[in-house]
Amino acid sequence: MQIKLVSSRPDIQDEISDRTSDTNNHVGARIRERRVMLGLSQKQMAELIGVTYQQAHKYERGMNRVSAGRLYEIAQVLRVPVGYFFEGLGALDNTELPARQRMCLEVARNFVLIENERHQEAISQLARALATKD
Repeated sequence: MQIKLVSSRPDIQDEISDRTSDTNNHVGARIRERRVMLGLSQKQMAELIGVTYQQAHKYERGMNRVSAGRLYEIAQVLRVPVGYFFEGLGALDNTELPARQRMCLEVARNFVLIENERHQEAISQLARALATKD
């Protein structure tokens, strides 16, 4: 037996669907952001959480909903609390990352590609020195 709720106001169903889609997109974007910060490829993350590369891609794009159990696994792999994925939900339009956030992701992505540990340390010290307030 299957029960289907029917609303006399189709605009309510559309609004609920839009909010769900926005939530899926936001959670997916946060998964991607954290994965990139850690320097993991989609394939590596997929293997760590036990799904295919295609499924991980669909999670990040918001095309597929992430179940509570899977989100918990993803949080463990990405070393963040589950709430991390919901931070900022509804605060910003998620279609475009702010320029500063995009730049931070690019810096993190490039940093993990540096193989020489001395160079990584030098860049870290430079960033620390530039961030220090005189």
